[in-house]
Amino acid sequence: MTEVPPNLSGIKLIVIDNPPVNSLGLEVRRMLTREFASAEEDPAVKAVVLAGAGGKFSAGADIREFTDAKAVSQLYLGEVIDKIESLSKPVVAAVDGVALGGGLELALGCHFRVAGRTARVALPEITLGVLPGAGGTQRLPRAIEFAMAIEMATGGQMIGAGDKRLQGLFDEITEGDPRRAAILFAAKIIADGIGPRRLSEKAIPAEPAEAALQAARERLLPNPVPAMAAVLECLDDAIHRDFRTGLANERTRFGQVVGTPEARALQHAFFAEREVSKVPGITPETPVLPVEAIAVIGAGTMGRGISIAALDAGFAVTLVDVEAAALERALGAIESHYRTMVERKRLSEADADERRKRLTGSVDLSAAAREADLVIEAVFEDLKVKQEVLAKLDAAAGPNTILATNTSTLDVDALAVATSRPGQVVGMHFFSPANIMRLVEVVRGRATSDSTLATALKVVSRLRKVGVVAGVCDGFIGNRMLEEYLRQAYFLLDEGALPHEVDGALERWGMAMGPLRMMDLAGNDIGWAIRKRRKVEQPDRPYSAIPDLICERGRFGQKTGAGFYRYDGRKAIPDPEVDALVAEHSASLGFKRREIDAEEIVQRCIYALVNEGASVLADGIALRASDIDVVYLAGYGFPRYRGGPMHYANEVGLGRVVAAMQRFQQGYQGKFWEPSPLLAELARSGGRFK
Repeated sequence: MTEVPPNLSGIKLIVIDNPPVNSLGLEVRRMLTREFASAEEDPAVKAVVLAGAGGKFSAGADIREFTDAKAVSQLYLGEVIDKIESLSKPVVAAVDGVALGGGLELALGCHFRVAGRTARVALPEITLGVLPGAGGTQRLPRAIEFAMAIEMATGGQMIGAGDKRLQGLFDEITEGDPRRAAILFAAKIIADGIGPRRLSEKAIPAEPAEAALQAARERLLPNPVPAMAAVLECLDDAIHRDFRTGLANERTRFGQVVGTPEARALQHAFFAEREVSKVPGITPETPVLPVEAIAVIGAGTMGRGISIAALDAGFAVTLVDVEAAALERALGAIESHYRTMVERKRLSEADADERRKRLTGSVDLSAAAREADLVIEAVFEDLKVKQEVLAKLDAAAGPNTILATNTSTLDVDALAVATSRPGQVVGMHFFSPANIMRLVEVVRGRATSDSTLATALKVVSRLRKVGVVAGVCDGFIGNRMLEEYLRQAYFLLDEGALPHEVDGALERWGMAMGPLRMMDLAGNDIGWAIRKRRKVEQPDRPYSAIPDLICERGRFGQKTGAGFYRYDGRKAIPDPEVDALVAEHSASLGFKRREIDAEEIVQRCIYALVNEGASVLADGIALRASDIDVVYLAGYGFPRYRGGPMHYANEVGLGRVVAAMQRFQQGYQGKFWEPSPLLAELARSGGRFK
């Protein structure tokens, strides 16, 4: 839409109005082309101000158009920006809210830029497996220091407009309304007779730029995402090629990377994380209870992490432990955390003090429950212990208080019946360390009300975490699948692999941490307790004895300095003692150990995840296959550029996955390789997880 500001004749205001984020879809691009052409032809227009409606400049391109050749070919964003930059009359961008990706590229195509102090900018394309394709790699290095342009193009993080590292990007930073400030700026340049100032005409100092680019190559390459190398090549063009050649090469490279498996996976992850919020029974009209005060029961590692996450999100927190010494240690650890954050300049002293003031410690569980809107129990993973705690909380808490359990495997329905309010009981399974890990499995019990679920999801969102709704079963989504992943890892040890070989193969494939290092970090004693319970409940599902033998020697992982590895601080060092234990166990089974290559290790562990994931989906424990992917991307270190286990299986082809499983059925413990009925049917029909 257009508007002529009153009393400021000669200035044409063009506003992008495409809610919710003013994405630059085809119709918007057509509007911009039409309106800027009109401005060029109208002799009464002396300058143009470009702004966004709704307090946002633009969040960039419509991602769904990335692979829509027809929409792109009809009117490419880069062409629109070129036309804006070539205008003979000065154009001022009024950057409010956000200017992301194509939105920032659009602002860079304007001759001048005025931003609100709170505006944020980014080139996030690399996080989607592509590169800025509308001039971002060519114009941004001409606007700011080259090293910072590299950081933005290869990191994708949002940066505040007032950040000193963006010096040169904006001509003015305003505390007030950016649109009004841009109009006044345009009036001034008209009065001063200042014409267009085009970034495409600006030179880049070659020597410091080349040094910065070489340092970036050494830091970032090789990289599993093809777009990373392509971005660095485009930045090299910005130094050594003329501007038009650089633009042409940028567009060519965009076309080369947009269809790669890595780009598909990253874009799948982007959309999957937005899809998880769509939950049956939850609508905008579903009542959400107010939550400002949270009581966290249990001052162990998990309780501390949940408390820090809640404090960071602005909640008042009471941390409870019946043991005064344990509580004192926990409060000291939280204080140490904030002191470190201040020392590292990640938090101001004032902000740290504000968080400290909202934290209370207590040994009185009942008193804490009375004052809380939400109680999260994070006590020992034992059904009877948790039932007793929840019963006490139920008796003490107010009638509207929600009771959440942080159980990682136990039956939420069995916990809920220990209270008089099962409709107000919900699972909130955080992942350790809870103040860092993004995932929370929000477990919907049989009696959990829609209001309780909606409130829990709202809290998770305020914590800046990803909430995935799961149904009730042993292990919910993530840990139910993890059991089969670990089972195969342990069986591989039985047959011939050593811990560092299993972990090494999966880490080279992309997992943030191999399964055995992961268990050492989590605590092998936790898995030991779960296996003891499951051996009673599921005696026909055998495990390798190796993890139990490890635990019997007191090797619980990092916390004891030894597990599947020995530890120097946090560094895992292969241990000959463990290698000997593994070999002795194989001999006791009558095995002649064999060499197992990395491909088999990866396939057996990842396909075990996929097969159990199909059962989780068929059982209704997960709402969507993409929800399973989000669980593994946000909570288990699955490589984002592979999209999650279910997306990865689609990429491999479900028929090929099942064929590999049929081969594994002929080997050791082959009964675990019976394909899930859903997976088998999809493979037969040539289908995919959707």
